[in-house]
Amino acid sequence: MSKLSKKRKSALDGYDATISYSVQDAVDIVKKTASENFDASVDMAIRLGVDPKQANQMVRGVVTLPNGTGKDVKVLALVPADKEDEAKNAGADFVGLEEYIEKIKGGWTDIDVIITMPSVMGKIGALGRILGPRGLMPNPKSGTVSNDVAKAVSDVKKGKIDFKVDKTGIVHASIGKTSFDAQKIAENSEELIQTIMKLKPSAAKGIYIKSISISSSMGLGVSVSTNAY
Repeated sequence: MSKLSKKRKSALDGYDATISYSVQDAVDIVKKTASENFDASVDMAIRLGVDPKQANQMVRGVVTLPNGTGKDVKVLALVPADKEDEAKNAGADFVGLEEYIEKIKGGWTDIDVIITMPSVMGKIGALGRILGPRGLMPNPKSGTVSNDVAKAVSDVKKGKIDFKVDKTGIVHASIGKTSFDAQKIAENSEELIQTIMKLKPSAAKGIYIKSISISSSMGLGVSVSTNAY
């Protein structure tokens, strides 16, 4: 049996792993037991009672976390020349079109989100094989394809994230940083949960929210009670 480190022992002593907690209490425990030597992300995993293999049970959406994610999101705006200033003023880190399409074709993907417009999608389609596997392909459903470029860029910078249930039926999302005030993380958590609740597929039967867990990047998962949901 592997020997427990002092940090892991301390974390295990900080809570009872056999019970579930309220969102606020779970967040308090995650902050208390986080052992990373950096400002770690706080992540939430929500297991849903859906079959992702069925198109009518796919859960995907966007949510703007009221307190942001704490991450410096690098945004590329692929827009025509007359929209470049609008994108820059909204906070886009990289702005352009043809030159960035060529850079991406050459393998450059040092960005977190790409914002574009419907009129430009025809030019971006060929990049699907590069952007798709990295989760960077713009999509109207996630708000990354819009004629209102400024709002799309601003929303992402403020904490708008998109999420999608994975093949095992779990939604993973970052809901803040361990340096955040616990109340702010809890508010972000509730916003994500309520958004997912609203997206319950009509074809999903039985218990929809099966389990919820909150953890820091390298920390222990703390179970959240699903009774309220």
